[in-house]
Amino acid sequence: MRLPSLLLLLAFLTLGWGCHSAPERTDSVRELGLDGTRGTTPARLPSAQRPPTGLGTDDWLSQIAACHLLRVGQNMDVAVTDMAVIAAAEKYGYRVEDIIERSNQLVQEHAMHGEALVVFATESCRRVSEATETPSSLVRFEPDGTPRTVWLRIDGADIADGFADETIAELRRRRAVGLVINSPGGSVFEARKLGRFLRAMGYRTAVDQACTSACIDILAGGVERYVTPSAKLGIHQSRVPARFSSHEGGQRYVADSFLYLREMGVDPDVAIAAAAIPNNKILIISLTDALKTGLVTDVIERLQ
Repeated sequence: MRLPSLLLLLAFLTLGWGCHSAPERTDSVRELGLDGTRGTTPARLPSAQRPPTGLGTDDWLSQIAACHLLRVGQNMDVAVTDMAVIAAAEKYGYRVEDIIERSNQLVQEHAMHGEALVVFATESCRRVSEATETPSSLVRFEPDGTPRTVWLRIDGADIADGFADETIAELRRRRAVGLVINSPGGSVFEARKLGRFLRAMGYRTAVDQACTSACIDILAGGVERYVTPSAKLGIHQSRVPARFSSHEGGQRYVADSFLYLREMGVDPDVAIAAAAIPNNKILIISLTDALKTGLVTDVIERLQ
């Protein structure tokens, strides 16, 4: 089905290209609003840059449009896009109207091959993110065009059966852009199911109290992962499910943890460190180590 181009155009025309702020690297700890912005406005580039090596302007436009289309399709909402798409439009000088028109063309061209379009769009978001050095993260807009800053907060809940689906439903219901998670842990299966959803959809995560055990896998799922200076991040051995009760099974379980963290772009040695800590103890990860391993991408003063 063809995307409603008029609504897409209206959604994009209210963005105000250039209004999204760039980081101020004046201190290692900064104040951050829940919209992920830091209060400064980058100047417009005096001229558009050339597309990445090996790509023509038309091919690059298709990849930028595909990334935008992915976020719209995932959310069934025209008032969304990807932060990397906004950065690419500024950097490479593409008009909003051209991105929208190409999005509609892609839908028509792939009408009978929807899965191929999803694969292309997912890879496009990765490439656009790399080219712009901007995280491929979900951006939502209010009816007046201002960025939506609603985050879902979960404090103290055990990660039990059904936790992932319940949280996903609540994120969608509230049209949130991120998840603040403070939890003592629970089901690794549920945590990784939620973590993979968060990453695929471009959500951010944050911790401002304590996140331990399986909660770490949820934190790792965020495209950007924030903690406050007082936040506690703890790891230890997971309780191995009965199906992994043999020695070989236990090794496989550790390997799965290793592979999951690597998939999320976190140093998988965190999984090895966790495996060395008995289940009845907790190893608190320093914020320095959390940043070094990529478990955390930024330390912020507070969540507003």
